[in-house]
Amino acid sequence: MSEGHEEPNKASDTESLLPIDEHIEEGHDADGRKVRHRGIYLLPNLFTTAALFTGLYAIINAMSGDFSNAAIAIFVAMVLDGLDGRVARLTNTQSAFGAEYDSLSDMVAFGVAPALVAFEWALSSLGKVGWMVAFIYVAGAALRLARFNTQVGKADKRFFIGLASPAAAALVAGTVWAFADFDIQGAKVSLLVALMVAAAGMLMVSNIKYYSFKDLDLRGRVPFVAILVVVLAFAVVFTDPPRILLLLFLAYAASGPVQYLLQLRRRKQPPAV
Repeated sequence: MSEGHEEPNKASDTESLLPIDEHIEEGHDADGRKVRHRGIYLLPNLFTTAALFTGLYAIINAMSGDFSNAAIAIFVAMVLDGLDGRVARLTNTQSAFGAEYDSLSDMVAFGVAPALVAFEWALSSLGKVGWMVAFIYVAGAALRLARFNTQVGKADKRFFIGLASPAAAALVAGTVWAFADFDIQGAKVSLLVALMVAAAGMLMVSNIKYYSFKDLDLRGRVPFVAILVVVLAFAVVFTDPPRILLLLFLAYAASGPVQYLLQLRRRKQPPAV
């Protein structure tokens, strides 16, 4: 892989032997001049590829009836998805290709995979209602990602407009993992799962704001007690991962509507005299 300002018709001998066109991406240099970059950045796209693989792995496990591993795979995809963007920013390897590839990976890992896991575990017992609920979630994820891509650079980075697709996926996967870990059959809680999946899909396309945590400075110095808090948080999560993670993402999903209702209440209150 190489990055340069070469013309696309000047391919090397090695490239000419491959039945794959080289990726050429146009951009601008520091002086605002248009330049062409050949190839892609490997490091951040490795994390994106790994997230895509874990999304497929979750689908395959769900089809095989291994719902706990399917749900775990979605949480692993969340970690990998969070790393690819941060690695790209830290190493200054952001690109339009990486952004598009990340969205396609998110659609599989946080759109299709959670819906299929929930459908195979519980929603299939509801017949047509079940697959319609699954479609609501998948469509919500697709619309959420499309809207996010069009608002990059325009919206306030401190907040997401609508529930982010990884958080929605964690809500669905956490529900499946928490119940399946107790060997509870999905058909017994199918209505609850349907409400959860449909709500997650609707929250993704809502205008409710969610804190994005993007303004946290992870590179700066912090008090020593901060690392102790992190250790304690890890210890609490690992005492019962399915239930703790589900409660955490339930709280996060509920935080948006709660803040929205509080803002409506403040607006309706008459001004103090």
